[in-house]
Amino acid sequence: MKKLGLLPKVLIAIAIGIIFSFFFPDWAVRIFITINSLFSNFLGLIIPLLIIGLIAPGITELGNNAGKLLLITALIAYLSTILSGFFSYFTCGWSYPLLLGESVSSLGNVDMSGGLAPYFVIDMPPVMNVTTSLVIAFVIGLGLVAVKGDTFKNLMVDFRDLIYIVIKKVIVPLLPLFIFGIFLQMGAEGKVGAVMGMFLKIIVIIFAMHVTFLVLQYCIAGIIARKNPFKALITMLPAYVTALGTQSSAATIPVTLAQTLKNGVKPEVAEFVIPLCATIHLSGSILKIVACAYAISLSMGMPISLEVYGGFILMLGITMVAAPGVPGGAIMAAIGLIGTMLGFDSNLQGLMIALYIAMDSFGTAGNVTGDGAIALIINTIKIKKKEQPIVYEHS
Repeated sequence: MKKLGLLPKVLIAIAIGIIFSFFFPDWAVRIFITINSLFSNFLGLIIPLLIIGLIAPGITELGNNAGKLLLITALIAYLSTILSGFFSYFTCGWSYPLLLGESVSSLGNVDMSGGLAPYFVIDMPPVMNVTTSLVIAFVIGLGLVAVKGDTFKNLMVDFRDLIYIVIKKVIVPLLPLFIFGIFLQMGAEGKVGAVMGMFLKIIVIIFAMHVTFLVLQYCIAGIIARKNPFKALITMLPAYVTALGTQSSAATIPVTLAQTLKNGVKPEVAEFVIPLCATIHLSGSILKIVACAYAISLSMGMPISLEVYGGFILMLGITMVAAPGVPGGAIMAAIGLIGTMLGFDSNLQGLMIALYIAMDSFGTAGNVTGDGAIALIINTIKIKKKEQPIVYEHS
Protein backbone atom coordinates (compact mmCIF):
# COMPACT_ATOMS: atom_id res chain seq x y z
CA MET A 1 0.00 0.00 0.00
CA LYS A 2 2.92 2.37 0.69
CA LYS A 3 3.91 2.23 -2.99
CA LEU A 4 0.45 3.28 -4.15
CA GLY A 5 -0.34 6.93 -4.84
CA LEU A 6 -3.01 8.85 -2.99
CA LEU A 7 -5.61 8.44 -5.76
CA PRO A 8 -5.49 4.60 -5.83
CA LYS A 9 -5.66 4.55 -2.04
CA VAL A 10 -8.74 6.80 -2.04
CA LEU A 11 -10.46 4.72 -4.72
CA ILE A 12 -9.72 1.54 -2.77
CA ALA A 13 -11.00 3.19 0.42
CA ILE A 14 -14.26 4.15 -1.31
CA ALA A 15 -14.74 0.64 -2.71
CA ILE A 16 -13.94 -1.13 0.58
CA GLY A 17 -16.10 1.31 2.53
CA ILE A 18 -19.10 0.55 0.30
CA ILE A 19 -18.52 -3.23 0.42
CA PHE A 20 -18.01 -3.36 4.19
CA SER A 21 -21.15 -1.29 4.76
CA PHE A 22 -23.28 -4.26 3.67
CA PHE A 23 -22.24 -6.50 6.58
CA PHE A 24 -20.61 -4.27 9.24
CA PRO A 25 -22.76 -4.05 12.40
CA ASP A 26 -23.69 -0.59 13.64
CA TRP A 27 -21.32 -0.82 16.62
CA ALA A 28 -18.35 -1.37 14.24
CA VAL A 29 -19.45 1.46 11.94
CA ARG A 30 -19.57 3.79 14.94
CA ILE A 31 -15.90 3.04 15.66
CA PHE A 32 -14.91 4.55 12.30
CA ILE A 33 -17.40 7.40 12.76
CA THR A 34 -15.59 8.20 16.02
CA ILE A 35 -12.22 8.14 14.23
CA ASN A 36 -13.63 10.47 11.56
CA SER A 37 -14.92 12.83 14.24
CA LEU A 38 -11.43 13.05 15.77
CA PHE A 39 -9.82 13.60 12.35
CA SER A 40 -12.34 16.28 11.38
CA ASN A 41 -11.77 18.19 14.60
CA PHE A 42 -8.00 17.92 14.18
CA LEU A 43 -8.33 19.20 10.61
CA GLY A 44 -10.35 22.17 11.84
CA LEU A 45 -7.64 22.91 14.40
CA ILE A 46 -4.76 22.72 11.91
CA ILE A 47 -6.29 24.65 8.98
CA PRO A 48 -5.69 28.19 10.35
CA LEU A 49 -2.09 27.22 11.18
CA LEU A 50 -1.75 25.70 7.71
CA ILE A 51 -2.87 28.95 6.08
CA ILE A 52 -0.40 31.05 8.09
CA GLY A 53 2.44 28.56 7.68
CA LEU A 54 2.09 28.32 3.90
CA ILE A 55 0.92 31.75 2.75
CA ALA A 56 3.19 34.00 4.86
CA PRO A 57 6.51 32.43 3.76
CA GLY A 58 5.24 32.28 0.18
CA ILE A 59 4.57 36.03 0.14
CA THR A 60 7.96 36.66 1.73
CA GLU A 61 9.81 34.66 -0.90
CA LEU A 62 7.93 36.34 -3.72
CA GLY A 63 8.75 39.71 -2.20
CA ASN A 64 12.44 38.91 -1.98
CA ASN A 65 12.44 38.41 -5.74
CA ALA A 66 10.28 41.43 -6.39
CA GLY A 67 10.32 42.92 -9.86
CA LYS A 68 8.01 43.97 -12.65
CA LEU A 69 8.22 40.58 -14.37
CA LEU A 70 7.29 38.84 -11.14
CA LEU A 71 4.35 41.19 -10.59
CA ILE A 72 3.08 40.69 -14.14
CA THR A 73 3.45 36.90 -13.92
CA ALA A 74 1.68 36.73 -10.55
CA LEU A 75 -1.15 38.95 -11.81
CA ILE A 76 -1.67 36.87 -14.97
CA ALA A 77 -1.55 33.64 -12.94
CA TYR A 78 -4.17 34.98 -10.50
CA LEU A 79 -6.41 36.22 -13.32
CA SER A 80 -6.14 32.85 -15.05
CA THR A 81 -6.98 31.07 -11.79
CA ILE A 82 -10.09 33.11 -10.96
CA LEU A 83 -11.19 33.10 -14.63
CA SER A 84 -11.11 29.32 -14.43
CA GLY A 85 -13.19 29.45 -11.26
CA PHE A 86 -15.86 31.66 -12.81
CA PHE A 87 -15.81 29.58 -16.01
CA SER A 88 -16.49 26.51 -13.86
CA TYR A 89 -19.25 28.30 -11.91
CA PHE A 90 -21.21 29.49 -14.95
CA THR A 91 -20.71 26.21 -16.84
CA CYS A 92 -22.00 24.24 -13.84
CA GLY A 93 -24.95 26.63 -13.60
CA TRP A 94 -26.39 25.56 -16.94
CA SER A 95 -24.94 22.05 -17.32
CA TYR A 96 -25.64 20.43 -13.95
CA PRO A 97 -29.45 20.73 -13.95
CA LEU A 98 -29.46 19.53 -17.55
CA LEU A 99 -26.93 16.67 -17.34
CA LEU A 100 -27.17 15.46 -13.75
CA GLY A 101 -30.96 15.30 -13.74
CA GLU A 102 -32.27 12.93 -11.08
CA SER A 103 -28.81 12.51 -9.51
CA VAL A 104 -29.11 15.97 -7.97
CA SER A 105 -32.64 15.52 -6.66
CA SER A 106 -31.94 12.02 -5.31
CA LEU A 107 -28.96 13.23 -3.27
CA GLY A 108 -30.93 16.23 -2.08
CA ASN A 109 -33.53 13.90 -0.56
CA VAL A 110 -30.87 12.16 1.53
CA ASP A 111 -30.17 13.38 5.05
CA MET A 112 -26.39 13.84 5.06
CA SER A 113 -26.26 14.82 8.72
CA GLY A 114 -25.82 11.18 9.69
CA GLY A 115 -28.01 8.77 11.65
CA LEU A 116 -25.20 6.99 13.51
CA ALA A 117 -23.25 8.94 16.11
CA PRO A 118 -19.64 8.61 17.32
CA TYR A 119 -19.00 6.98 20.69
CA PHE A 120 -17.38 10.17 21.97
CA VAL A 121 -16.28 13.57 20.70
CA ILE A 122 -13.12 15.49 21.61
CA ASP A 123 -13.46 19.18 20.82
CA MET A 124 -10.39 20.81 19.27
CA PRO A 125 -11.39 24.46 18.78
CA PRO A 126 -9.06 26.31 16.39
CA VAL A 127 -7.04 29.17 17.83
CA MET A 128 -8.58 31.50 15.22
CA ASN A 129 -11.02 31.39 12.31
CA VAL A 130 -10.02 31.14 8.66
CA THR A 131 -10.53 34.83 7.87
CA THR A 132 -8.34 35.89 10.78
CA SER A 133 -5.61 33.47 9.76
CA LEU A 134 -5.67 34.83 6.20
CA VAL A 135 -5.30 38.41 7.42
CA ILE A 136 -2.48 37.45 9.79
CA ALA A 137 -0.71 35.53 7.01
CA PHE A 138 -0.76 38.56 4.71
CA VAL A 139 0.31 40.94 7.49
CA ILE A 140 3.26 38.71 8.40
CA GLY A 141 4.19 38.00 4.77
CA LEU A 142 4.09 41.62 3.63
CA GLY A 143 5.73 42.78 6.84
CA LEU A 144 8.64 40.39 6.42
CA VAL A 145 9.19 41.72 2.90
CA ALA A 146 9.85 45.16 4.42
CA VAL A 147 11.99 43.87 7.29
CA LYS A 148 15.66 43.42 6.44
CA GLY A 149 16.45 40.87 9.15
CA ASP A 150 16.27 37.14 8.47
CA THR A 151 15.55 35.75 11.94
CA PHE A 152 11.74 35.84 11.77
CA LYS A 153 11.80 34.93 8.06
CA ASN A 154 13.79 31.79 8.85
CA LEU A 155 11.37 31.01 11.66
CA MET A 156 8.40 31.19 9.26
CA VAL A 157 10.23 28.98 6.75
CA ASP A 158 10.83 26.42 9.53
CA PHE A 159 7.15 26.69 10.51
CA ARG A 160 6.18 26.02 6.87
CA ASP A 161 8.40 22.92 6.88
CA LEU A 162 6.61 21.78 10.02
CA ILE A 163 3.22 22.26 8.33
CA TYR A 164 4.49 20.30 5.32
CA ILE A 165 5.42 17.43 7.64
CA VAL A 166 1.96 17.49 9.24
CA ILE A 167 0.34 17.38 5.79
CA LYS A 168 2.60 14.68 4.37
CA LYS A 169 2.97 12.49 7.45
CA VAL A 170 -0.40 12.90 9.19
CA ILE A 171 -3.21 14.39 7.10
CA VAL A 172 -2.55 12.83 3.68
CA PRO A 173 -1.85 9.30 5.04
CA LEU A 174 -5.06 9.42 7.11
CA LEU A 175 -7.26 10.70 4.27
CA PRO A 176 -8.00 7.20 2.86
CA LEU A 177 -9.11 6.04 6.33
CA PHE A 178 -11.25 9.18 6.69
CA ILE A 179 -12.88 8.62 3.30
CA PHE A 180 -13.34 4.92 4.10
CA GLY A 181 -15.26 5.92 7.21
CA ILE A 182 -17.42 8.38 5.28
CA PHE A 183 -18.50 5.84 2.66
CA LEU A 184 -18.86 3.11 5.29
CA GLN A 185 -21.30 5.35 7.16
CA MET A 186 -23.15 6.39 3.98
CA GLY A 187 -23.47 2.77 2.91
CA ALA A 188 -24.72 1.67 6.32
CA GLU A 189 -27.31 4.47 6.27
CA GLY A 190 -28.38 3.77 2.66
CA LYS A 191 -26.97 6.96 1.11
CA VAL A 192 -24.13 5.70 -1.06
CA GLY A 193 -26.17 4.93 -4.19
CA ALA A 194 -27.29 8.54 -4.66
CA VAL A 195 -23.78 9.89 -4.00
CA MET A 196 -21.95 7.54 -6.41
CA GLY A 197 -24.49 8.15 -9.18
CA MET A 198 -23.75 11.86 -9.00
CA PHE A 199 -19.97 11.37 -8.65
CA LEU A 200 -19.58 9.51 -11.94
CA LYS A 201 -21.47 12.14 -13.94
CA ILE A 202 -19.57 15.01 -12.33
CA ILE A 203 -16.20 13.44 -13.24
CA VAL A 204 -17.16 13.38 -16.93
CA ILE A 205 -18.41 16.99 -16.86
CA ILE A 206 -15.29 18.27 -15.09
CA PHE A 207 -12.96 16.54 -17.54
CA ALA A 208 -14.80 18.19 -20.44
CA MET A 209 -14.50 21.58 -18.71
CA HIS A 210 -10.75 21.08 -18.20
CA VAL A 211 -10.18 20.41 -21.89
CA THR A 212 -12.34 23.38 -22.92
CA PHE A 213 -10.57 25.78 -20.57
CA LEU A 214 -7.12 24.65 -21.74
CA VAL A 215 -8.14 25.39 -25.34
CA LEU A 216 -9.37 28.82 -24.19
CA GLN A 217 -6.08 29.53 -22.38
CA TYR A 218 -4.00 28.65 -25.43
CA CYS A 219 -6.25 30.58 -27.80
CA ILE A 220 -5.65 33.71 -25.70
CA ALA A 221 -1.91 32.99 -25.48
CA GLY A 222 -1.79 32.22 -29.20
CA ILE A 223 -3.40 35.54 -30.09
CA ILE A 224 -0.97 37.46 -27.87
CA ALA A 225 2.12 35.49 -28.92
CA ARG A 226 0.98 35.12 -32.55
CA LYS A 227 1.37 31.34 -32.46
CA ASN A 228 -0.87 28.46 -33.47
CA PRO A 229 -2.69 27.71 -30.17
CA PHE A 230 -3.48 24.11 -31.02
CA LYS A 231 0.10 23.32 -32.04
CA ALA A 232 1.35 24.92 -28.81
CA LEU A 233 -1.17 22.93 -26.75
CA ILE A 234 -0.21 19.66 -28.45
CA THR A 235 3.45 20.39 -27.70
CA MET A 236 2.58 20.59 -23.99
CA LEU A 237 0.84 17.18 -23.94
CA PRO A 238 3.88 15.35 -22.46
CA ALA A 239 3.66 17.66 -19.45
CA TYR A 240 -0.08 16.95 -19.19
CA VAL A 241 0.46 13.20 -19.26
CA THR A 242 3.33 13.38 -16.77
CA ALA A 243 1.19 15.38 -14.36
CA LEU A 244 -1.55 12.75 -14.61
CA GLY A 245 0.94 10.27 -13.20
CA THR A 246 2.79 12.38 -10.63
CA GLN A 247 -0.25 14.38 -9.39
CA SER A 248 2.27 17.10 -8.48
CA SER A 249 3.01 20.36 -10.29
CA ALA A 250 6.43 20.53 -8.65
CA ALA A 251 7.42 17.03 -9.74
CA THR A 252 6.39 17.82 -13.32
CA ILE A 253 8.50 21.01 -13.61
CA PRO A 254 11.35 19.40 -15.68
CA VAL A 255 8.93 18.13 -18.33
CA THR A 256 6.86 21.34 -18.32
CA LEU A 257 10.05 23.37 -18.77
CA ALA A 258 11.31 21.23 -21.65
CA GLN A 259 8.01 21.43 -23.55
CA THR A 260 7.73 25.19 -22.92
CA LEU A 261 11.14 25.68 -24.53
CA LYS A 262 9.93 23.71 -27.56
CA ASN A 263 7.14 26.28 -27.92
CA GLY A 264 9.77 28.93 -28.55
CA VAL A 265 9.85 30.53 -25.11
CA LYS A 266 13.25 32.03 -24.23
CA PRO A 267 15.16 29.93 -21.65
CA GLU A 268 15.48 32.80 -19.16
CA VAL A 269 11.71 33.35 -19.31
CA ALA A 270 10.79 29.67 -19.09
CA GLU A 271 13.18 29.04 -16.19
CA PHE A 272 11.55 31.90 -14.28
CA VAL A 273 7.87 31.42 -15.14
CA ILE A 274 7.46 27.63 -14.94
CA PRO A 275 8.74 27.08 -11.35
CA LEU A 276 6.87 30.18 -10.17
CA CYS A 277 3.59 29.16 -11.80
CA ALA A 278 3.93 25.66 -10.37
CA THR A 279 3.25 27.38 -7.04
CA ILE A 280 0.87 30.25 -7.81
CA HIS A 281 -1.11 29.13 -10.89
CA LEU A 282 -3.86 26.63 -10.05
CA SER A 283 -6.48 27.09 -12.76
CA GLY A 284 -7.12 23.35 -13.04
CA SER A 285 -7.49 22.90 -9.29
CA ILE A 286 -9.88 25.80 -8.74
CA LEU A 287 -12.04 24.68 -11.67
CA LYS A 288 -12.44 21.29 -10.04
CA ILE A 289 -13.04 22.62 -6.52
CA VAL A 290 -15.75 25.03 -7.70
CA ALA A 291 -17.41 22.31 -9.79
CA CYS A 292 -17.42 19.81 -6.90
CA ALA A 293 -18.65 22.38 -4.39
CA TYR A 294 -21.36 23.62 -6.75
CA ALA A 295 -22.66 20.08 -7.26
CA ILE A 296 -22.90 19.44 -3.52
CA SER A 297 -24.45 22.88 -2.83
CA LEU A 298 -27.02 22.36 -5.59
CA SER A 299 -27.98 18.88 -4.44
CA MET A 300 -28.27 19.87 -0.78
CA GLY A 301 -30.32 23.01 -1.48
CA MET A 302 -27.57 25.32 -0.23
CA PRO A 303 -26.91 28.84 -1.66
CA ILE A 304 -25.37 28.82 -5.16
CA SER A 305 -25.75 32.51 -6.00
CA LEU A 306 -22.97 34.49 -7.70
CA GLU A 307 -22.74 36.62 -4.56
CA VAL A 308 -21.75 33.54 -2.53
CA TYR A 309 -19.54 31.83 -5.10
CA GLY A 310 -18.01 35.04 -6.49
CA GLY A 311 -16.44 35.92 -3.15
CA PHE A 312 -15.48 32.29 -2.61
CA ILE A 313 -13.64 32.15 -5.97
CA LEU A 314 -11.78 35.43 -5.41
CA MET A 315 -10.61 34.30 -1.96
CA LEU A 316 -9.84 30.79 -3.18
CA GLY A 317 -7.57 32.16 -5.90
CA ILE A 318 -5.43 33.75 -3.17
CA THR A 319 -5.62 30.94 -0.65
CA MET A 320 -4.58 28.21 -3.06
CA VAL A 321 -1.25 29.93 -3.62
CA ALA A 322 -0.50 28.10 -0.38
CA ALA A 323 -1.26 24.69 -1.91
CA PRO A 324 1.82 22.56 -1.34
CA GLY A 325 3.25 20.39 -4.10
CA VAL A 326 1.80 17.17 -2.73
CA PRO A 327 -1.22 15.20 -4.00
CA GLY A 328 -4.38 16.64 -2.47
CA GLY A 329 -2.59 19.79 -1.28
CA ALA A 330 -4.97 22.19 -3.02
CA ILE A 331 -8.09 20.84 -1.35
CA MET A 332 -6.34 20.96 2.04
CA ALA A 333 -5.54 24.64 1.53
CA ALA A 334 -9.11 25.34 0.39
CA ILE A 335 -11.11 23.32 2.90
CA GLY A 336 -11.23 26.17 5.41
CA LEU A 337 -12.97 28.50 2.97
CA ILE A 338 -15.29 25.69 1.89
CA GLY A 339 -16.45 25.39 5.48
CA THR A 340 -16.71 29.09 6.36
CA MET A 341 -17.88 30.67 3.08
CA LEU A 342 -20.03 27.83 1.67
CA GLY A 343 -21.24 26.41 4.98
CA PHE A 344 -20.12 22.80 4.42
CA ASP A 345 -20.11 20.69 7.60
CA SER A 346 -17.57 17.90 8.23
CA ASN A 347 -19.62 15.31 6.29
CA LEU A 348 -19.91 17.52 3.22
CA GLN A 349 -16.25 18.48 3.51
CA GLY A 350 -15.42 14.78 3.48
CA LEU A 351 -17.45 14.36 0.29
CA MET A 352 -15.58 17.31 -1.22
CA ILE A 353 -12.22 15.76 -0.37
CA ALA A 354 -13.23 12.38 -1.80
CA LEU A 355 -14.65 13.84 -5.01
CA TYR A 356 -11.66 16.18 -5.47
CA ILE A 357 -8.99 13.53 -4.92
CA ALA A 358 -10.80 11.12 -7.23
CA MET A 359 -9.89 13.60 -10.00
CA ASP A 360 -6.72 15.06 -8.48
CA SER A 361 -4.55 14.23 -11.48
CA PHE A 362 -6.88 16.11 -13.86
CA GLY A 363 -6.49 19.32 -11.85
CA THR A 364 -2.71 19.03 -11.66
CA ALA A 365 -2.47 18.33 -15.39
CA GLY A 366 -4.60 21.40 -16.10
CA ASN A 367 -2.38 23.51 -13.85
CA VAL A 368 0.95 22.61 -15.45
CA THR A 369 -0.35 22.72 -19.02
CA GLY A 370 -1.78 26.17 -18.39
CA ASP A 371 1.67 27.25 -17.12
CA GLY A 372 2.92 26.88 -20.68
CA ALA A 373 0.30 29.36 -21.91
CA ILE A 374 1.36 31.93 -19.32
CA ALA A 375 5.00 31.45 -20.33
CA LEU A 376 4.07 32.28 -23.94
CA ILE A 377 2.39 35.51 -22.81
CA ILE A 378 5.27 36.58 -20.55
CA ASN A 379 7.78 35.76 -23.30
CA THR A 380 5.91 38.07 -25.70
CA ILE A 381 5.72 40.88 -23.13
CA LYS A 382 9.45 40.68 -22.43
CA ILE A 383 10.36 40.63 -26.14
CA LYS A 384 8.20 43.69 -26.81
CA LYS A 385 9.92 45.57 -23.99
CA LYS A 386 13.34 44.75 -25.45
CA GLU A 387 12.28 45.80 -28.94
CA GLN A 388 11.06 49.27 -27.91
CA PRO A 389 13.16 51.83 -29.81
CA ILE A 390 15.35 54.23 -27.90
CA VAL A 391 14.27 57.85 -28.41
CA TYR A 392 16.98 60.50 -28.09
CA GLU A 393 16.07 64.05 -27.17
CA HIS A 394 17.78 66.82 -29.15
CA SER A 395 18.37 70.26 -27.73
